Amino acid sequence: MEAQGRTQLRDAALAICAELRTHGYQALLAGGCVRDMLLEQTPLDYDIATDATAAQVQAIFPKTAPVGAEFGVVLVIRPEGPFEVATFRQDGPYVDGRRPESVRFCDAAEDARRRDFTINALFYDPAQEKVLDYVGGQADLEAGILRTVGDPQMRFAEDHLRLIRAVRFAARLDYQIESTTWEALQQNAPAILRCSAERLRDELCKILTQGNADRALDLLDASGLLEQLLPEVAAMKGVEQPPVFHPEGDVYTHTRLLLRYLQPPTVSAPSVTLAMGALLHDVGKPLTQTFEDRIRFNNHHHVGADMARTICQRLRFSKKATERIAWLVDQHMRVADIPEMKENRRRRFVREPGFEELLTLCRLDCLASHGDTATVDWIADYIEALGPEEETPPPLLSGKDLIALGLTPGPHFAEILRFVEEEQLEGHIESREAAIEAVLERWRP
Repeated sequence: MEAQGRTQLRDAALAICAELRTHGYQALLAGGCVRDMLLEQTPLDYDIATDATAAQVQAIFPKTAPVGAEFGVVLVIRPEGPFEVATFRQDGPYVDGRRPESVRFCDAAEDARRRDFTINALFYDPAQEKVLDYVGGQADLEAGILRTVGDPQMRFAEDHLRLIRAVRFAARLDYQIESTTWEALQQNAPAILRCSAERLRDELCKILTQGNADRALDLLDASGLLEQLLPEVAAMKGVEQPPVFHPEGDVYTHTRLLLRYLQPPTVSAPSVTLAMGALLHDVGKPLTQTFEDRIRFNNHHHVGADMARTICQRLRFSKKATERIAWLVDQHMRVADIPEMKENRRRRFVREPGFEELLTLCRLDCLASHGDTATVDWIADYIEALGPEEETPPPLLSGKDLIALGLTPGPHFAEILRFVEEEQLEGHIESREAAIEAVLERWRP
């Protein structure tokens, strides 16, 4: 179904190009979709560049949205989704490190020269079935090189987000960053903090979930971007760990190895919360390291959860995502205790929202350290043996039921309902009537 959806996206983009051509305009596929097509990868989306103005595009298509009409950008809305259609343009001066003050509409060749990297500045003409390359992007694709279009100092000054985008593309494609581009990236690294937290968050999420996140971490570190964006992660470097549990090395090395597993075949499609949990699971270790009988990190998971929450808030993650990431960090040490837990406590824990991500995180944690996944495997088998009905039994009583029994509402309701749940999981209570009897025996009105 996913492959079919991608085909439908491509066909819809080609249909938009064809419609523009019937009205006398040039229409080309542009940017990342052309890059991915040449790499024989399936594009995630399709952008279209044209010599039609925004007003002309809106006049042609029945459903549009002018997301940046002053820059010649319009969304054409189709059943398959929205498609960005942009007029060929040349950008004027940049004053805020993000947007040009003005634009001048031009031809495809000039449009290519204002783009970020050569491999992202390619066009494809569907009518002629021909790639249009004005900046040497095809040669860089073949050589595996990431290079800015023109002067890298100028490109990074125009939009500071290009600094971290360079890392993302180089890591995802496993390309080398061209030397002058790399030098400019290092020199301009402090400027990354001028970008909005939301834009930085989105790039970081893509870096962690699109593959080769371990190499991306190395590039962030070597470029100076890591110290700017995530000083708490940079602080992991050199923090020694007990070799018996972590023969791989310090906390940073362990985290880097863990990120290497955050892709197929170990993880098919990592979620953002799992990826951030993986990056930050040991973020509390530098602050909790002690040297007693051996190196210890007492309560590093609790300290790390607070730090993860602060980091996520700084990057403007949603409250829901922030709490899930902090929960993963806080709970990752608890999983090892599951085989020894009482049955009711164990069942309740594995039923908590997000436990599947937590178990995956712990598997990666083991693979990136001592390599022993026996406990994780035992838990996975235990959950599978529970079965869906046994894993999530419906509660026998609710707060409304307790009120109906004549009990006064208050904080003790949570204690009563937890008692009923535990007795149910242990098999001591099997019916609503038995639950009512047990409650009235202990908490008679």
